[in-house]
Amino acid sequence: MSKLRHCIWIDQPFIAVLAVLMLVSGCEGNVVQSTNTASQAAKYTLVTLKNCDLTMTYKQSPQRAVTMMQSATEVMLALGLEKHMVGTAYLDNPILPEYQQAYSQIRVLAPKYPSREVFLGVEPDFVFTTEESAFAKEALGSREELVKLGISSYLLPIECDRPELRPSRVTMENLYQQIKDIGRIFRVEERAQQLIAQLQAQLQETQQKLGKVTTKKRIFWYDSEDPPLTVSNWGMPNHIIELAGGENIFKDIQKKEAWVRVNWEDVIARQPDVIVLIDASWSPAEEKRRLLKSNPAYSQLKAVQQDKFIVLGFSYTMPGIRNITGVRQLAEALYPERFK
Repeated sequence: MSKLRHCIWIDQPFIAVLAVLMLVSGCEGNVVQSTNTASQAAKYTLVTLKNCDLTMTYKQSPQRAVTMMQSATEVMLALGLEKHMVGTAYLDNPILPEYQQAYSQIRVLAPKYPSREVFLGVEPDFVFTTEESAFAKEALGSREELVKLGISSYLLPIECDRPELRPSRVTMENLYQQIKDIGRIFRVEERAQQLIAQLQAQLQETQQKLGKVTTKKRIFWYDSEDPPLTVSNWGMPNHIIELAGGENIFKDIQKKEAWVRVNWEDVIARQPDVIVLIDASWSPAEEKRRLLKSNPAYSQLKAVQQDKFIVLGFSYTMPGIRNITGVRQLAEALYPERFK
């Protein structure tokens, strides 16, 4: 890597010396700047943000950002930050059409996580991800290791490695806070507020059309794998179910993990009205449908007998700009008569 691109401080003792050295040596690294450098510098103020167990201070907005996971990528594009991006990786579904042109200008580092060598090869100064696994040893390496290379990071708070650092409940407020945080880091707070207002208006419209649901459809959310991964009462998928007027048949599972493994016997015993099949490049909905229709044991499910399936893209279920549309799609599929 070349020089550090901006000052980063972390509130952990073993990195304190690094912070001091960075202050002494300065942070004038090879940052992409506009021609109006002096006026930009005059306007700059420090931005300090606590994210999970790290507190980082940004002297200026990142200029060479990399996103990991689709939901992070689309938040950046929705905020018009594609010119700040030097790389991206890991799509679950095709990129939204309105962002395709901007996305096509960004280097795709890998279909899933890139190697550490490829990641460092684009000389990033920031990484934004909605999955903690991006910081695994076999992927990018820990956030503490990256900061030593001058690379700051933002991790979706519901993905903090320690449960006590995660929010007690996941709602759309977590999505809005994520957008606010990225807006602050990149100094586009006004754009962030406008995006949040648009999303809130779209959700309000859906809720008005849906109205009050007295008899809620009971949902089995089939994410992937066999035995199946489904969702607990904590996480964005459960909140999407609630907002769409449904009821998660595994809402009694109370732990700070959005996805949990269950057995088919419990699914059959709980007899859902509807099965939501999550569609992803790594776990297509059609494969899950074939599994349910071909195994005689699952024919005990009335939802399987009656073909009560709803397909929803995985990228609509991770906290990101698609969540509001995800609520609308699920609500329309559950209660079509209310959206005529």
